[in-house]
Amino acid sequence: MNGHLRTSAPPHFRTPFSKSVRKCGGAEVAFALLIAVLVSACDSLPGKPTPEEKPLRPAEVTDFATLYGANCAGCHGSDGKLGGARPFDDAVYLALIGETRLAQVTARGVANSAMPGFAPAAGGMLTDAQIDLLAKGIMAKWGKANALAGATAPAYESSGGGDAQRGAAAFATHCAACHGADGSGTKQGGSVVDGAYLGLVSDQALRSAVLAGRIDLGMPDWRGAPGGTPMTDQQVTDVVAWLVSKRPQFPGQPYGGK
Repeated sequence: MNGHLRTSAPPHFRTPFSKSVRKCGGAEVAFALLIAVLVSACDSLPGKPTPEEKPLRPAEVTDFATLYGANCAGCHGSDGKLGGARPFDDAVYLALIGETRLAQVTARGVANSAMPGFAPAAGGMLTDAQIDLLAKGIMAKWGKANALAGATAPAYESSGGGDAQRGAAAFATHCAACHGADGSGTKQGGSVVDGAYLGLVSDQALRSAVLAGRIDLGMPDWRGAPGGTPMTDQQVTDVVAWLVSKRPQFPGQPYGGK
């Protein structure tokens, strides 16, 4: 071997194929280089989105406006009012419910109502962080530090049962002027005893309406018109009991024997 390593196959092992490999060696290298260039250029192809332009996965969305628009605006209004459900553009209501309770309701939903839960455990798709972000965002956007103006409001949730008979008397005093003596409505206020309406709202939604009113519809809160006598916690509870007593057993069914 004369002290040198053999760099090619012995003559008796050489074949026409070996010669063709040697001849094509340069072409193979060039082809490999071309592939490498093309692969490295894929990240700069025209039309490919940048990392900032790539759509976020649902669980990665952290923008309040995006989350609210996709999950809340359909019922509560794009600007927090005049939706089918309670308005969020109501500092009194937000002061009554508070951020913690608002987040809980968002996560769990409200039983026997059209309000769904948005946490995975309730069939939703929002993470705990997204639900907290929504609650904080709603409070920051529409809440006010002194919304109750120093007044002591009845509790957001009832601590005991109500009496429908007493509720009828409280309704006559505080509500009938707008909603009619029997609750069927007047020119100033709509019906609050309609079976379809009562079948769609929960007992807590009724209490919230009595407590906070409907600022977007001109309905006053539990304090009533300026100069009026505020409702007590028990009166609110009793009025809700009276309203619940008007709820049909099978909401949505034909009424009046038809």
